[in-house]
Amino acid sequence: MNSVPQHQQLDDDRPSRRIHLRRTMIRRIGLVAAALSLALFGTGQALAVPTPVHTGAPGCMNAGPAKPNGKQWPAAPGMTINQKGSYTASLETNCGTITAKLDAAKAPRTVNSFVFLAGQQFFDHTHCHRLTTEGIFVLQCGDPTGTGRGGPGYKFPDENLAGATYPAGTLAMANAGPNTNGSQFFLVYKNSQLPPNYTPFGRITGGTDVLQNIASGGTKDGSGDGAPATDIVLQSVTTHS
Repeated sequence: MNSVPQHQQLDDDRPSRRIHLRRTMIRRIGLVAAALSLALFGTGQALAVPTPVHTGAPGCMNAGPAKPNGKQWPAAPGMTINQKGSYTASLETNCGTITAKLDAAKAPRTVNSFVFLAGQQFFDHTHCHRLTTEGIFVLQCGDPTGTGRGGPGYKFPDENLAGATYPAGTLAMANAGPNTNGSQFFLVYKNSQLPPNYTPFGRITGGTDVLQNIASGGTKDGSGDGAPATDIVLQSVTTHS
């Protein structure tokens, strides 16, 4: 995601140099964060670190060997949802199920894309590659490559940003800058001080305990921003109207 505050960013494609510059700017405006290891998201590889502080989320099952289907599209799907309709999503993870209500009225293009990708089983067997435990408190998912750089092959514009806030329970899009939404999204498990740059498109309605449990496991390297200590996999994502 063009990710975030402490302004760590919720980017889905961000060069390590740009990340360094953005974090420096954030420090200057007073949002001082503990040193965060962002190398994983800039290069796709984690640096060697001391023994992790956390050992993982309890109760999670082995994710299994299944892989994402890797489908790609040259352009965003045509509008097929009913903007006045009611849509829900069910995210089946190896740690439990998280459900959400999608806001088709305020974020129609985003919900349309999410519903399309779910229908194509695009999210199935993808890893939630990023967990932040300082500043923004999110679990980031939706990248078929698991590197923070992947997507569906298309981008679409931002929506619903006027006055946007990110309290616990928010479902929103990650991006690499304005109007670069793809497939990566994040779930907020604790009120986050993100700027209104990330399209909010839903609210978590169930499985908050699952999300909190995942967050309690911390990151693999014990930092405030990194891959979850436990491999978190979206075994399936389905939507309903």
